[in-house]
Amino acid sequence: MELLFLILIISILFLIFFTKNKPNIVSEKSYYILGTLINLKVFGKESEKAIDEAIERLIDIDNKMSAFKESSEISKINKNAGIALQTVSNETFSLIDKSISYSELSEGAFDPTIRPLVSLWGIGTKSERVPTEIEINDNLKLVNYRDIILNKDDNSIGLKKQNQSIDLGGIAKGYAADEVVNIFLKHGIKSAIIDLGGNIFVLGNKNNESFWNVGIQNPFMPRGEHIGILSLKDKSIVTSGNYERFFIKDNKAFHHIIDPKTGYPSSSNVISATIISDNSIDGDGLSTGVYIMGLDKALDLIESIKGVDAIFITNDKNVFVTSGIRHNFKLSNTEFIYNNN
Repeated sequence: MELLFLILIISILFLIFFTKNKPNIVSEKSYYILGTLINLKVFGKESEKAIDEAIERLIDIDNKMSAFKESSEISKINKNAGIALQTVSNETFSLIDKSISYSELSEGAFDPTIRPLVSLWGIGTKSERVPTEIEINDNLKLVNYRDIILNKDDNSIGLKKQNQSIDLGGIAKGYAADEVVNIFLKHGIKSAIIDLGGNIFVLGNKNNESFWNVGIQNPFMPRGEHIGILSLKDKSIVTSGNYERFFIKDNKAFHHIIDPKTGYPSSSNVISATIISDNSIDGDGLSTGVYIMGLDKALDLIESIKGVDAIFITNDKNVFVTSGIRHNFKLSNTEFIYNNN
């Protein structure tokens, strides 16, 4: 009798140990959406169901907000520029409204009406070229976020001038990442890594309960070469860098981050700006703007925003890290100088 009782106790303890320590179910899927390749890796019992729902949500967002789909709400706004307002969904209206607030915050460095200039340069496409000064000046007249008309009475949006156009590419992926996080949380997911074409969100801890490690790209080297590592949980990491898309003409490089004030690729001393935040929409909305603003203004702005931090790399290989994230970042490349001021 005592032997049977002892066997029962051992069996119960073994079952508890096995249940507690067995590996989580993991699902991983890649998909091309939002103009980029996304990768979702999820731990949890409902991981596969959560990923499938997340991809459906991303498709819905892309169908509404892509400037490259003729049937999207953004394309309909652009087609009616200078003519009429277009009624849109609550989320498209809200995201455009939010993008205007980032434009104001960055003093116009981030501007969702930048599309005419981006199209003119064509960087990253087969038609990339250096436009003439006359072409740039003509298109600069079409870039002004203050020309976006918002009518909250009927959720309609328009543009003041013909040929103006909105492109939410600088903020939509951040919004989409936050939507994916919400879906994962709804399914009880406590550990996941969301990669929307370089827009990273690390949810919870890794499966072994340690922080996620995210490398900060070396802007002078091919992808995968890092200058340092961030150790984080429940954070968004979004980077804007001059190495992402560029072309070379007459021995000069022209990158894709266009300054709305000049019409040319940004020439600030910042060549990589990484935003670390609780919400990915903040990282997306801020990373381009602070890149263009330049180091001093960018540091002041980020330090003034609660819950948002940044890592800036300048063209002379100096690295600047804001106060809230310094203890989570480790510089590993000795070619770079860490300015911990």
